[in-house]
Amino acid sequence: MLRRVRLVVFDFDGVFTNNRVVVSEDGTESVVCCRSDGLGLRRLEMVNVSSFILSSEPNSAVVRRAKKLKIQCFSGVEDKLVLLKRELGKRRISPDETAFVGNDINDAECLKAVGMPVVVGDAWPEVRPLAKLILARDGGDGAVREFCDMVWLAKKARR
Repeated sequence: MLRRVRLVVFDFDGVFTNNRVVVSEDGTESVVCCRSDGLGLRRLEMVNVSSFILSSEPNSAVVRRAKKLKIQCFSGVEDKLVLLKRELGKRRISPDETAFVGNDINDAECLKAVGMPVVVGDAWPEVRPLAKLILARDGGDGAVREFCDMVWLAKKARR
């Protein structure tokens, strides 16, 4: 199944992060991410797998982190499924060739819509049954890198 993946779509909060936010006295929000995720994203590029972030959170930290990682980002998206379907059509990629990595109930419709639904190790109980793959790592603790490495290895084995 991993060999067929041409596109990986990631939720942000709870996938790239540990789903926590630090709020400073002036209201500035900060999140913690795993540095090794960036190397995982580069590995996807090496095997010609596209990726993007699809987040319902309208937080500038999402956009800034995506820019640093050089990954396309859609943030503040109210209906993730509509955007996912639109992007699949634009990219001419079938749902069967798509993986979605999520962690919470607002990811459920996207998880149901793709051929490779994936959740992080600490995903909410309601979405765990929707996944074909539950990662060993929790969100914000290298889960993105774990999945990217799995796809990379599967694609390299095919060569």
